[in-house]
Amino acid sequence: MQPPAKSPAPVGQPMGRRTLVGTSTKQMAALGSIGSAVVLVLIKVVLTVATHSLGVLSEAIHSSLDLIAAILTYLSVRVSDLPADAGHPYGHGKVEGFSAFAETGLLMIASVYIIWEALQRLFFHSVEIEPSWFAIGALSIAMFVDLFRSRMLARVARQYQSEALEADALHFSTDVWSTLVVIFGIAAVWFGRRTGITWLRYADPIAALVVAAVVIWVGARLAKRTMDGLLDAAPEGLQERLASAIEQVDGVLGAERLRVRRSGNRYFVDVTISVPRTAPFERVHAISSAVEQRVAEVVPADIVVHMEPRALIGEHLFDSIRAVAEQRGLAIHELAAHQLDGQLAVDLHLEVDEHSTLREAHRRASELEDAIRLLPAVRSRANPLQPAQVNVHIEPLGTHIAAADSTAGEMKTLARAVEEYINSLVGEYHELIDCHEVHVHRVENKILAACHCAMDGDLPITEIHDVTVALEDRVKEMFPQIFRVNIHPEPVEER
Repeated sequence: MQPPAKSPAPVGQPMGRRTLVGTSTKQMAALGSIGSAVVLVLIKVVLTVATHSLGVLSEAIHSSLDLIAAILTYLSVRVSDLPADAGHPYGHGKVEGFSAFAETGLLMIASVYIIWEALQRLFFHSVEIEPSWFAIGALSIAMFVDLFRSRMLARVARQYQSEALEADALHFSTDVWSTLVVIFGIAAVWFGRRTGITWLRYADPIAALVVAAVVIWVGARLAKRTMDGLLDAAPEGLQERLASAIEQVDGVLGAERLRVRRSGNRYFVDVTISVPRTAPFERVHAISSAVEQRVAEVVPADIVVHMEPRALIGEHLFDSIRAVAEQRGLAIHELAAHQLDGQLAVDLHLEVDEHSTLREAHRRASELEDAIRLLPAVRSRANPLQPAQVNVHIEPLGTHIAAADSTAGEMKTLARAVEEYINSLVGEYHELIDCHEVHVHRVENKILAACHCAMDGDLPITEIHDVTVALEDRVKEMFPQIFRVNIHPEPVEER
């Protein structure tokens, strides 16, 4: 599991500075919206008193609610930008969603009142309105103010992914159309009076109903979006985009479970990925980091990656055996296999705790042998009538660091003799170029020899290994006092 990945900051701009700038911009946009709302409420209240228009009254109510919503937006933006703390480990981003949901409730309340008043004027009692060019002009100014602030809020909302500012922008963009409808209603009443078309007096309440319908439509959209946010609904299509991006990361076998939630302008992503079970821990960690980076390229997110080991399709027999050993915490090497007369034989060296008894070591070896025989890759190659033969060589897992005999020191005479002997074998082994850097020590009453042998770097490592084993055996035959020989092969150009 990796620590949450941070979204990248723009080049040349530190993350902390970017956050402060974003917070200030969002708050200034919200304050500007409050100022605009105050101006619009005053204009529409004056026009309502002057014209007695239900359409203008509906707009005045609408703008009053806009003012309340703008104040809520400003407060929510201030709170949502607070950093995560012990009580709120996921931050305060959902405050913006709550603010947007509160705006939805206010819109619905306004719509119900407007509809009720419009029906009263249409069917039960009429109200004479006083249309004027002054009212139309004032409403036109209000319409352009709404247009300006909705675009300004939308720009800031997109830049900083603010739900509250986005709700305000959507809200105020509909004010433009509703104000236009009210202007049309007042103009129709004025025209009806001038021409004697009496039924045009109903244009004003009808315009109010149109405003109410627009408000309900906007409120329904806003309610769904904010409810999805509060209920942690995954943004549409985002999971598919992230899964596709993750599965393209080298080393990822598949994205098995992906969960996405949003809080304010941040996303939280939890994903379980499949990785090759034979991959070393460092490789798995690198894959996890690459997944975090890829997700951060799609959305700014805090990411948690969980890795599940999986067998590759067509996994090699040796990889399956190594995986079984790793699952049991066992170290193996010298793994080899051969097939003879339909029977599969597997040979390997098992390293056990050097303090183990033979009984304990044999038990672990037997358990490993049984597990290997049950592997599908082994059973598919073995004779059904004869189980696979597994031969385990048990040796101690070295943990003890021995101290060289300080009185004996390095055995330089023997070292020179070993170097001369190996160099005398160049004619027998064409792979061997020369022997150098020979060191011989006496450690805990045992003589250990180590040297470097330069060889042809283009030869396969299997051939080089066979040659080094043969040379080590020849040295021990020539110098039986030497307990162990370790030859390090290297390309001739790097000696």
